[in-house]
Amino acid sequence: MDAAALWQRYQDWLYHHEGLGLFVDISRVRFDDAFVESIQPRFEKAFQDMQALEGGAIANPDEERMVGHYWLRDPDLAPTPELQQEIVETLEHIHTFARKVHQGEIHPPDAPKFTDILSIGIGGSALGPQFVAEALGALDAPMAVHFIDNTDPAGIDRLLTKLSDRLATTLVIITTKSGGTPETRNGMVEVKHAYEQKGLNFAQHAVAVTGVGSKFEKLAQAEGWIDIFPMPDWVGGRTSEMSAVGLLPAALQGINIDEMLAGAKEMDAATRQPTVQGNPSAMLALSWYFVGKGKGEKDMVVLPYKDSLLLFSRYLQQLVMESLGKEQDLDGNTVYQGIAVYGNKGSTDQHAYVQQLREGVPNFFVTFIEVLNDRQGQSIEVEPGATSGDFLSGFLQGTRQALYENQRDSITVTVPVVTPRTVGALIALYERAVSFYASLVNINAYHQPGVEAGKKAAATVLNLQQQVVKAVLESNQPLSLQALAIKVAPDQIESIYLIVRHLAANQRHLAITGDLGQPSSLMISAL
Repeated sequence: MDAAALWQRYQDWLYHHEGLGLFVDISRVRFDDAFVESIQPRFEKAFQDMQALEGGAIANPDEERMVGHYWLRDPDLAPTPELQQEIVETLEHIHTFARKVHQGEIHPPDAPKFTDILSIGIGGSALGPQFVAEALGALDAPMAVHFIDNTDPAGIDRLLTKLSDRLATTLVIITTKSGGTPETRNGMVEVKHAYEQKGLNFAQHAVAVTGVGSKFEKLAQAEGWIDIFPMPDWVGGRTSEMSAVGLLPAALQGINIDEMLAGAKEMDAATRQPTVQGNPSAMLALSWYFVGKGKGEKDMVVLPYKDSLLLFSRYLQQLVMESLGKEQDLDGNTVYQGIAVYGNKGSTDQHAYVQQLREGVPNFFVTFIEVLNDRQGQSIEVEPGATSGDFLSGFLQGTRQALYENQRDSITVTVPVVTPRTVGALIALYERAVSFYASLVNINAYHQPGVEAGKKAAATVLNLQQQVVKAVLESNQPLSLQALAIKVAPDQIESIYLIVRHLAANQRHLAITGDLGQPSSLMISAL
C-alpha cells in the first residue's frame, strides 16, 4: 500500500474519544472491506449480547449468574433498586473508611495512624490492584502498599522482613470471595502468625473483602476484624477492579477512585455504539479476530511505552487469557479458543525481543500503548532538538513502521496522560473488547473451568501427601519408593516421589537415602 493510501486508511480507522483524549488505531491490521462486511452479522449478535448482559441477563450459564461489573461505574444500569443501593453504599463505605484511616480515626492499637497496606489476594484480587498501584501510586502517598499474591514461603518472608517494625502500623486487606482459595488463605495464616509472633492482635489490623454471607465473612465477624466490604457474586475476579477489591486499596493510597469510575463510565458509553467503526472495543475485537482467524492463531504482545504501565500486560494477560481460553464453546463443541498475551514495556524491548518480532516467527500481533505526555514540567534536550520523551516516541513509531514493513500487524492505543480517569478508561476498553470477542467466537467469557480443575488437582496432591506421611510414620522400617506406593496409591508413584522429595528438602516428617536421580534406589524413613 502506498503512502497516500496508508494515510487514508489511517484516517478511516482512527478512533478518537475527545472527552478522554484516547485514540485507537487499527490501520496497521491488514483486514479489508470484504472481511468487515463478512463479520458484520457476528457483531450484530455481539452488540445484542452486550445489551442483554448489561440488562441483567444470565451471562454466565455455568453458574447461573448475572455479570454486572459495568454497573459498578454506573449504578443506574443495575437491574434492581437493591443492587443499585448496594453499589452506592459500598462506594460510600470505601470513601468513609479511607478518610477515617487517613485522619487517624481508625488506627492501630499502639500508633496514631496506619502507615502501610498489605493486600493479600490472588489472580484478579491482586493483578488489578497491583496494576493500579504501579500506574497511579504517588511517591508521597498517604500509605504504602504491598502485596502477597502467591503461596511462596520465601516470598512471604521477604515481604514480612521488609515490613518488619512497620507491621504494627500495617493494615491488612484480605480479598477472597468465599475464603476457600488456598493461596489467599495461606497468606492470611502466615501473616496472622507473624502478628502473633510480635505480640500483636491480628484482628485489630485486618479488613476483609468477601462475599456476603460467606464463611470468610463469618470468620471476620467472629474475630472482630476492623471492617468487612462486600464482593458481589455477579463480579468476577478479573473484572473486579472497580469493586471494593480494587477501589479500597486504591482509595487508601490516595488515588482518586471517583475519577477511575468516571473514566470507565465514559468508555462504557462509547463502546455501546452498535457499529464496529467508531466503537473502540469492537475495533479491537475485530482486529483480534482477523489476525488470529477467529481461532487465536497469533499471540498478543502488549508493549506499553511508559514505565508506570509496566503491569498492564500482566493485568491483560489474566483478563484476556482467563476469559477467552476455553476448550468448549457455548454449544458444547470442542474449539480450544484463546489468545496468548505477553509483554514488557518499550523501549526496553527494543533491546530484548523486538528482534524476533521484526524478523522471527510471525506468530503474533503487537499492541502499542502510547502516552502523549512525557512528564510533569518541561524536559531538557538530551541532544540538540530532542528530549528523552522524543526518543521514546521515536522508538515506538519506528518499531511500528518496521513491523508493518515486514508484514507484522499492530494496534496502537494512545492516552494523553496516565491518570485515574485514563486508567479507568483503559480497563473498561479491554473488558468490553474481551466480551465482544467472546461473543464473536461463541464462548463463555465469564467462567474458568480450567482454574477450578487446577484447584481440585492441587487438593488431590495434598490429600495424597497426608497419606504418604501417615504411611511413613506408621512404618517400623524404611520403605522403598515402590513399597510406599503400594501402601498408598500404586498408580501414583511419580506424584509420591515428588512429594517425598519436597518434604525431605524441607526436613518435614521424613528423610531420604539413596540417589535422587535414581528414584528406584531411594529409601524413605520417618524423621
